[in-house]
Amino acid sequence: MITAPAVMLLQKKEEPFDDERYIFEPKIDGHRLILVRSGGKVKLYTRHENDVTARYPELHDVPVSCGDVILDGELAYMEPNTGDICFETTMRRFQMKGPKIKQGMLQYPVRFFVFDVLNVDGKDVRGLPLMERKAILDNIFFENEYYKRVMHVKGEGNALFSIIKERGLEGIVAKRKDSTYVGRRSDAWLKMINYTYAEVNLAGYRKTEFGWLALYNGRPAGVIELAVPAAHRKAFYSVAKSIVTGEDKNFVYIEPKIRAKVRFRNFNKSGLLRSPEFVDFVM
Repeated sequence: MITAPAVMLLQKKEEPFDDERYIFEPKIDGHRLILVRSGGKVKLYTRHENDVTARYPELHDVPVSCGDVILDGELAYMEPNTGDICFETTMRRFQMKGPKIKQGMLQYPVRFFVFDVLNVDGKDVRGLPLMERKAILDNIFFENEYYKRVMHVKGEGNALFSIIKERGLEGIVAKRKDSTYVGRRSDAWLKMINYTYAEVNLAGYRKTEFGWLALYNGRPAGVIELAVPAAHRKAFYSVAKSIVTGEDKNFVYIEPKIRAKVRFRNFNKSGLLRSPEFVDFVM
């Protein structure tokens, strides 16, 4: 029985680049999935090795020409009318269990975007260079309604990132052509995110763990937790203590006089900023 290996994770890089030593792929905005087919049985695992086989029945028929196989990729829901990938809907489908799964298959069918192969008929191919693994994948894998291959371009990361930016997609991934597959975070694989930038007003802060309440155009926009330097936290609290307006069990509220520039993945459907990161105060 083949078991699921630890996944190879991405390091973060701020700016896209061109380099003939790399291939560049669009970053699929879903959740990581490892597929193991062994002895005719299919198992599906998240990056944290949680078994989600029962949640995605549409993926149980694997379109490959070999027997046993391990595939790595990203699972996501694609809007049928636009072709856009929707992270919120992907998560909604992920959370469906039991009797709701059948309804989820019909309402939110997922796709598995495959970008790597780790084992073929019992042979571990993780030690081969990436481009050799890609060639193996091309030979054994067929696309269908639920399975898609992740496209890539060679060397031209800036051009791909420009297309991603125009379409409002999540970002790109750069992978060394000669990279072997290691079960940890590696700088041989890099991600560059297509951030959206905005200015927000800070309207309060958490009492326990760190977090600033943000308002965007006067409406609640979520909590800023990421990328705030210690000096900026100190400066915030020195001002905030003089403009407190009230509190409840979880938050202290302040007059929304402090402004900050943030960057984030996108707006979710309720208008909140997804994964906002602090950039700087706006003076």
